[in-house]
Amino acid sequence: MNVLMISPGYPTEINYFTRGLAVQGARVFGIGDQPERDLPDLVRRHLAGYLQVSSLLDEAAVVKSVQQWKAAQPLKLVECLWEPGVILAARLRHGLGVPGQDVAQATLFRDKDAMKRAVVAAGIRTPKHQRATTAAECQRAAEQIGFPVIVKPIAGAGSADTFRVNSRLELDAVLSRAGQMREMNVEEFIDAEEYTFDTVCIDGKIAFWNICVYRPRPLTARQEEWISPQTVVLRDVEADHLAGGRDMGRAVLKALRFQTGFTHMEWYRTAKGETIFGEIAARPPGARTVDAMNYASDIDLFSSWAEAVLHGRFSHTLDRKYNSAIIFKRAQGTGNIRHIEGLERLQARFGPHIAAVELLPVGAPRRNWILTLVSDGFLVVRHPDLQATLDMADAVGTDLHLYAG
Repeated sequence: MNVLMISPGYPTEINYFTRGLAVQGARVFGIGDQPERDLPDLVRRHLAGYLQVSSLLDEAAVVKSVQQWKAAQPLKLVECLWEPGVILAARLRHGLGVPGQDVAQATLFRDKDAMKRAVVAAGIRTPKHQRATTAAECQRAAEQIGFPVIVKPIAGAGSADTFRVNSRLELDAVLSRAGQMREMNVEEFIDAEEYTFDTVCIDGKIAFWNICVYRPRPLTARQEEWISPQTVVLRDVEADHLAGGRDMGRAVLKALRFQTGFTHMEWYRTAKGETIFGEIAARPPGARTVDAMNYASDIDLFSSWAEAVLHGRFSHTLDRKYNSAIIFKRAQGTGNIRHIEGLERLQARFGPHIAAVELLPVGAPRRNWILTLVSDGFLVVRHPDLQATLDMADAVGTDLHLYAG
């Protein structure tokens, strides 16, 4: 089966999904805006062909280029696990006449306002929200909803360019930094713990599901550089306090008529136990969360997703063995990494419970922590007991230090 993969080598985890398609028997053709020689070796080894385009954002031009490129060798599927390319994938399916999520369905997973309206129509609790296309509309929406509010792009990805705004003065500052006004979603701030509901679906039925909790919630983690954010994959997904999220996740998928592939939903649980929808994307969770999910169950979700989309089955037997936590580290200082402190002590202390270490090496330039949650690297820890997992994750947060200079 010939499959087109949009952006086969970016972000990093897409490398492994590309490999998964090939391992499951597909001939994978990639399309991206970088030269083929710049793709990771892992990706190049698993591609049957590659088309470079000037910009993946010029959807009409991309559709025309792909139609001309593969006219003699029809493609059977178009896949995209990179959020900015979800609508492009739908337009390519239409242009090539292949099955899969269409533009109308894809829009519900990209347009946060349309998404919430569809979810509300299904009777699911969401934050109060309004669409805004001008600064004046943002200000009016915030006053009607009531401060604090969250301001985010209508077609944003994750928590990028998302702000908690506590007053009219703060809103004016956010709008001035935003520059040229884009479509924005202004919504009620929910004071709560933040969880995920992640799935692999086949023909509208859930074949695999997962729940994570963020520590702290992503919006907080993006505000303070000293924080070492954690995403914790929970072993006991059937716990009573998670029932609202489980039920909501299934109801949202039904309301949005999702069929086959990966989804990533975020939801809130308040101190009073109320469950509130956050948002959902037609893609896997980012920031290497799939790696943490794999370590929690000794599973290969990259290949299992490919099996689902190619063959309509999910044959891996799921055994939830561990809780796992991925902890992201941000170096202190600017410039290049010059010293890593505490790693050997943590390895000696926790030994086999450290499942993965991926830190920038000494000499590498540190990354911009505002632009990437992965920041300057991460550790994954795992343990059957949740509290033991959280204790190890907190120790990584406090005792591991990267210094730049």
